[in-house]
Amino acid sequence: MLKPTAPRRPTALAALLVTALTIGPAPAAAQLSEANVATRPGRTLTGDPANYRALLRALRAGDRLVLKPGTYRDGLPLYRIMGAPGNPVTIESESKARHAVFEARRGRNTVSIVDSAHVVVRNLRLDGLGLPVDAVKAEGHAAWAHHITLEGLTIVNHGASQQNVGISTKCPAWGWVVRGNTIVGAGTGMYFGNSDGTKPFFASVVESNSIVNPRGYALQIKHQHDRPVIEGAPVEPAFTVIRRNRFVKSAGASTAEFARPNVLVGHFPLAGTGAQDFYVIYGNLFEDNATEALFQGEGNVALYDNLFVNPHGDAIRIQPHNHLPRSIFIFGNTVLASGVGIAVTGGEAGFGRHVGGNAVFAAEALRGVAGAENFTAPYDQAREALHAPFDAPRRLDFAPRGEALAGGGMLPEAARRFPDWNVDLAGVTRLGPFFGACAPRPAGSAGRPCR
Repeated sequence: MLKPTAPRRPTALAALLVTALTIGPAPAAAQLSEANVATRPGRTLTGDPANYRALLRALRAGDRLVLKPGTYRDGLPLYRIMGAPGNPVTIESESKARHAVFEARRGRNTVSIVDSAHVVVRNLRLDGLGLPVDAVKAEGHAAWAHHITLEGLTIVNHGASQQNVGISTKCPAWGWVVRGNTIVGAGTGMYFGNSDGTKPFFASVVESNSIVNPRGYALQIKHQHDRPVIEGAPVEPAFTVIRRNRFVKSAGASTAEFARPNVLVGHFPLAGTGAQDFYVIYGNLFEDNATEALFQGEGNVALYDNLFVNPHGDAIRIQPHNHLPRSIFIFGNTVLASGVGIAVTGGEAGFGRHVGGNAVFAAEALRGVAGAENFTAPYDQAREALHAPFDAPRRLDFAPRGEALAGGGMLPEAARRFPDWNVDLAGVTRLGPFFGACAPRPAGSAGRPCR
């Protein structure tokens, strides 16, 4: 029996943001990553602040534009830049250690995307200079932007207001890979889709990003009305995958009516193309939110093998927003919250939900959920069940002590279609049932920390 001990605030995990993140393969329903980043022989062009705009206009499929270190003050307009499947146009810094730095200009978004496809933008630094602009935006007047890869970008000083965004889409967008980017102190970290439910973002992968201390959302994907018919856009059910990211709101968050969850996902189309799409959200860290929950979702959501740490309030809320929750799978998560751990309310009739195998340490562990298939305990008792949940950042370890979280129940067969459903937060294959996101370690083994 776990015994109560005095509560202690978890040490912030933000110092771990520099930790290397393992990137797994994309799911079969969203075969995106490898096709987008593969390159075939093409021209390699070298750009500098004086000539790069002229070189942009000459790019064709397979070309690689290498940008020398320096300060670029004229933006990066990607207008009708067309690569090809497996043969993209690539634009990147010459060196990972010495980025090409793009400084913002008033009245213009820095990386501006219009009617472009199969393009890779990699290893740039985008400095907003405190101006009211977005760092990367697929513009609202574009017809579409698809198979865009944004990788290794560092985005800073885009927090002039909550409406200024690190990475945004305002046109129909699919086949995106948003990987390994760092966004610090933005108004909103990533915002995909339009506020009225048009211009959908779907069949994409958002992985291994660090989004730290935004004013509003670290990530929001808007609800979607009818999926527009666009030649080449997928029509079969697809996953939008959000994995191995760090969504941290430890400082600078808006309050009152401007308060936002770390992550919010809206529903997919209610009928027709896209109605069977799923958000597949796994292997992420959600940390700190003094005014809202860490995660909020509706529609079709699979949420598993994540770590939620909120010493200020609630962790997970599945609830109506612009419509209702539909098919919901929440399994294998570790949750530490001083408020509600997992709340599921307002589901649409005729759709099932499974909430099981979670380890929840919270003032109110479950709301709207039967608790038999989950391990629940008060928030402060996490230290009795986990190795080092409240330790210094580099010593944190959320793996269970001994047999404390043995069990876990049966996972429905329907949940086994999701990628890495049987892999824990640290990338360890689950060899037996247990509660939470971290596999127990063999007795006497120091093992790799799970965090």
